[in-house]
Amino acid sequence: MKETYHPKAYLTKRRNVRLGLRARTRVIRVLERGAQSAKAVTQETGLSYGVVRHHLLLLELENIVVRRAGRPFSWELTGAGQQILTG
Repeated sequence: MKETYHPKAYLTKRRNVRLGLRARTRVIRVLERGAQSAKAVTQETGLSYGVVRHHLLLLELENIVVRRAGRPFSWELTGAGQQILTG
């Protein structure tokens, strides 16, 4: 069975490898429910804090997520990136 990834998990400025796509898909699915801190995303995805931060920063460079001011930072999705097509 072929694995499916969230369309926004694909980056244009980086190589898209399976592990990265899988991790970004998990991060994005959590952020689809609303803004979260990196720590909250870590707890919900089961990924390490370093992995979550790395992928949040990559997604920020592509303008897919935005970091909101305040400590801890709150991350949320923007309207950028590939969208899910519904039929």
